Amino acid sequence: MFRQLFRTKSLDAIMHEAENPAHQLKRALGSFDIIMLGIGAIIGSGIFATIGTAVAGDALRPGAGPAIVLSFGLTAVACAFCGLCYAEFASLVPIAGSAYTYSYATLGELVAWIIGWDLIIEYAVGNVAVAIAWAAYFHQLCEGIGWHIPAWLAVDYRSAAQAAEAALKSGGQVDASLLLPLEAWRAHPTVLGIPVIFNALAVGIVAVITWLLIIGVKESVRVNNAMVVVKLVILMFFIYAGAQFVRPEHWTPFMPNGFSGVWVGASLIFFAYIGFDAISTAAEECKHPERDLPIGIIGSLVICTVIYIAVALVLTGMVPWQHLGVADPLAAAFAYVHSDVSAGIVAVGAVVSMTAVLLVFQYGQPRIFFSMSRDGLLPAYFSRVHPKYKTPHITTFWTGVAVAAVSAVANINEIVELTNIGTLFAFVLVCAGVIVLRVKEPDRKRAFRTPLVPLVPILGIASCIYLMMGLPAITWIRFGAWLAAGLVVYALFGWRKSRLSGPAT
Repeated sequence: MFRQLFRTKSLDAIMHEAENPAHQLKRALGSFDIIMLGIGAIIGSGIFATIGTAVAGDALRPGAGPAIVLSFGLTAVACAFCGLCYAEFASLVPIAGSAYTYSYATLGELVAWIIGWDLIIEYAVGNVAVAIAWAAYFHQLCEGIGWHIPAWLAVDYRSAAQAAEAALKSGGQVDASLLLPLEAWRAHPTVLGIPVIFNALAVGIVAVITWLLIIGVKESVRVNNAMVVVKLVILMFFIYAGAQFVRPEHWTPFMPNGFSGVWVGASLIFFAYIGFDAISTAAEECKHPERDLPIGIIGSLVICTVIYIAVALVLTGMVPWQHLGVADPLAAAFAYVHSDVSAGIVAVGAVVSMTAVLLVFQYGQPRIFFSMSRDGLLPAYFSRVHPKYKTPHITTFWTGVAVAAVSAVANINEIVELTNIGTLFAFVLVCAGVIVLRVKEPDRKRAFRTPLVPLVPILGIASCIYLMMGLPAITWIRFGAWLAAGLVVYALFGWRKSRLSGPAT
């Protein structure tokens, strides 16, 4: 039985099954599309929202302050190590399963199942956080142009409203950033005494993205490319316009909470980098995956890191770091210097940016389910391809339903931390897989080779674990419970139905 749990699937078998016309995706993407997908996935709610908490901290953990630029650097180094490992695997196994497929070929079926189940946290659960943040920004944008949408239909208000209520009860002042959540908390209607809590905006944007992904990957990529151009223009605008309001004294002290603040900041701001690995799920739809995927992964990481550090320097130079613990820090920075028009422009950019992230993450998750179904670990129903659009429409539809349902009621802070730990765990297994495959199949042709193996993968593993240790204990508990639930599903279905157990069923 132990041997069955850790049975591996040969790379040749994986490639052969992917050539079956009934389960084959359309190859339509080039290197430019892949880089744009990467930027579309990476630049989103992390830089437009999470950076505020990473800089200012919260009641329980210190923020990085102006040293957030070091947090970005620390996280970028960890992602670079992992990105090099992803690039080798993606060029070697150009299949739509990402880390799940890589683990199946190197670490065994049980580990592959765990990583496939874990990737749900990164893509689907991560998209819940992005949808909630999108709804909040869109609500602010609508209010700015005179379109009133009840706050209880658009704002993730629970934790913030509870903090405001606690402040009022203790006789303290309520921060301005908590006024809208407090309004939502007090204004929501009830039915038979039950509070009506429904983030309709989050549900709506997920529904639109799901429809777009079902009708075709190339159409989705065209929309993504347009949104990436907009978000890059907006961030360049923020850097250029914000630089005029920078006051160097705001950078002093540079590291107000010591290195512990930088560490916590890096653990939180990691959410701003989640997405570069989503590129690997497009492997089966690349025209030349052995070339395009490494270029896309490394290229998008480098471009985004340079932009992030520039934005962080300007942001902390515009506003005292203690004032940045809000949901929309970039727009709030312009409001702080009384440049309301610029704040509105940034809000538009945030909505477009997070729409692109939703698109790419919602693109990635169905392809994980698609690969797991093709291997027999999930029902065959999930590996169906639309006869006209050649997309995994079944998994795309049900992923959309699940993300929309959870985003309607979820709390964004808990979702972000859970997403971070799940993604870091996936990165650890990919780095380990590169070492294992170099030992098992050293002579296999590799279009891209991770340099300095095993040093680079080991550094990737160590840096990811280091960032995971910066997350709170409750996040580890939730993550453990999620993995335990996944093992139950595997024991009841995947272990018996796996194609490695016998003929497909």
